[in-house]
Amino acid sequence: MKNTVYLSLGSNVGGRAENIISALSFLQSSLSVNVEKISSFYETSPIGPKQRSFYNIVIEARTDLKPDDLLLFIKQAEHVLGRRKAIRWGPRVIDIDILFFCRKIIDQTGLTVPHEEIENRLFVLIPLSEIAGDFVHPVLKQKISDILYDKSLTLKCQKVKIIQTNIANQSLKN
Repeated sequence: MKNTVYLSLGSNVGGRAENIISALSFLQSSLSVNVEKISSFYETSPIGPKQRSFYNIVIEARTDLKPDDLLLFIKQAEHVLGRRKAIRWGPRVIDIDILFFCRKIIDQTGLTVPHEEIENRLFVLIPLSEIAGDFVHPVLKQKISDILYDKSLTLKCQKVKIIQTNIANQSLKN
């Protein structure tokens, strides 16, 4: 598989960690995506309406899919796993976003890559920096670790101590 992609996964409904692990299993079980690296789980205050906090991770994966096809596959995964369109920034069983697709810059209806809010979201920057701190943002021309260092954001993002990355990795091997 030739294309390296970075995806963020989040959940704040039901068993949040289990929802993310189910999404990882769905992605990994396809012939379309091969999960290479998984960050630790982080707990984050929600953006938008008052609701339960999110669990978030970032993964590095490889795929032969084109960007549009990867987006369709992700939307299918979200639907199969129980996500339904509701209010913007509302509660979600699972939310999967394409952060980067190789080093491509894509701006078309329904798909903007790099994700336009990466540099403003600790729940993306912290786990992304954990697994790909040296990756250079193709628009900002800075390493992810440098963007994280430069930002003074107010959003709370705490590592969830009870969940370790190896649990997610072991789930994918079973």
